[in-house]
Amino acid sequence: MKCPKCNHLDSKVIDSRLTDKDKSIRRRRECVKCGFRFTTFERIKASSLIVVKKDGTREPYDRTKLEEGIWKACEKRTVSQAQIDDLLNNLEEKWTVKKEIPSKQIGNDVMDALKEIDEVAYIRFASVYRQFKDVEDFKKEFNKLLNG
Repeated sequence: MKCPKCNHLDSKVIDSRLTDKDKSIRRRRECVKCGFRFTTFERIKASSLIVVKKDGTREPYDRTKLEEGIWKACEKRTVSQAQIDDLLNNLEEKWTVKKEIPSKQIGNDVMDALKEIDEVAYIRFASVYRQFKDVEDFKKEFNKLLNG
């Protein structure tokens, strides 16, 4: 593992712990060259999951890409990393029974999960995902949220 401080390629593991409800391993590492300590995470990759885009193209599922989009919606909100990790872990468990998943289902599932965590983040995510064009689109979504 490359040291983030000196870029040396050799490090030793100091400590390992299970995290994310035993779905990943947190490792504390130390660079053998400069002694800098850093943390890495190891998780099973959902490599067999293919996302089918709106235009019919296919690409491998990328957890990091989805997590970044969720964090943009949650910016300056009281949403924790643990909540986002749980959200993603639960959705990935649901999705991995399939080989391919439409991007539409991913978007809808994320919106449903965000609605339970933070309604503002839900509206933000929906506005980008559903490509709101004007204030009327926001009003419609707010009304759906208010009316249950």
